[in-house]
Amino acid sequence: MTNIMPAPAPKPWIMGIAPYTPGRSTTDDGRKVIKLSSNENPLGTSPAAKAAFDGADRTLERYPDAGAVELREALAAQYDLDPARVIYGTGSDEILHLVAGAYAGPGDEIIHVRYGFAVYEIATRRVGAEPVIVDDRDYATDVDAILAAVTERTRVVFVANPNNPTGTFTPRAEIARLHAGLPRSVLLVIDQAYAEYLSPEEDDAGLALAMTEANVLVTRTFSKIHGLAAERIGWGYACAPIIDAMHRIRAPFNVTTAGQAAAVAALADTGFVDATRAHNDTWRGWFVEQIGQMGNAGLRCVPSKANFVLVLFEGNLTADAAYHGLMEAGYIVRWLPSQGLPNALRITIGTEEETRGVTAALRDLVERA
Repeated sequence: MTNIMPAPAPKPWIMGIAPYTPGRSTTDDGRKVIKLSSNENPLGTSPAAKAAFDGADRTLERYPDAGAVELREALAAQYDLDPARVIYGTGSDEILHLVAGAYAGPGDEIIHVRYGFAVYEIATRRVGAEPVIVDDRDYATDVDAILAAVTERTRVVFVANPNNPTGTFTPRAEIARLHAGLPRSVLLVIDQAYAEYLSPEEDDAGLALAMTEANVLVTRTFSKIHGLAAERIGWGYACAPIIDAMHRIRAPFNVTTAGQAAAVAALADTGFVDATRAHNDTWRGWFVEQIGQMGNAGLRCVPSKANFVLVLFEGNLTADAAYHGLMEAGYIVRWLPSQGLPNALRITIGTEEETRGVTAALRDLVERA
């Protein structure tokens, strides 16, 4: 038998990363059932975006537009931005990794909340920086806890608004207070992946801060309300020096030709976005009301402004048992013990039929428990 020499050793901080685990799409026994685990759009994709995707240039031997010019100009027109200050990536995840790569390294610290998006810690550890995880306030972002954790080693603060996986929302006054309390040397990243689910009056003014402040970056995605998750398209906005630094390490040709075309069309289809938001408002409200009726059994919803609800299990029915019971009934939701939430399930708002169905299945489990 041939002896195999030991493989080269990775950097020690890489082995400290817990790999990202996506929402499941099959059951333990391999069945494909109703998927409510990844916060995807239950209405699908804008017909205009589908048509643009299908009609995009299919010259497969040609690279896509490396500068994503049409996409940046469309975003700038939609939100009154400077197109030169728009960065784009493989989902907003790539933008988050670019931030960590450009602004932190060994010996530095990056702050995020305890129940924050899993990619924050991965992006931090990937560059050898140290994650500083601050306490929440009843599952929501605690601005005072973040500010108290800042040290001379702090380089970045990640805040998702609305937050994933809790769905909680930090109002604009608190975002402004957080920014005002940070040193100018610290970059505040406001992850707005679910911002389009908010009403206009709920805007946290993150984009306005990014337009005028030198240490604010806002990130967004086409994966959620626009229904383009398969194409992985995200974008961000900040001052020119921040964007320049991130472009230096951005992967070239990172957004496909068809994806760029679909994203431009999706932006223009405001009717589809409005319909998705209205559907989510209606069925999230209905779902929360139904869970409230199970309060005597120990179920409680964390207030959500996103397209999902975090349901807490504080009675006889455990989140673990509910997760597997719902799977058996034909619904996959998200159980997150690895993120410190063994007592909760994150449940995406689906179609009317899916939302009614998962609620009925959950009620049955509660009665049996």
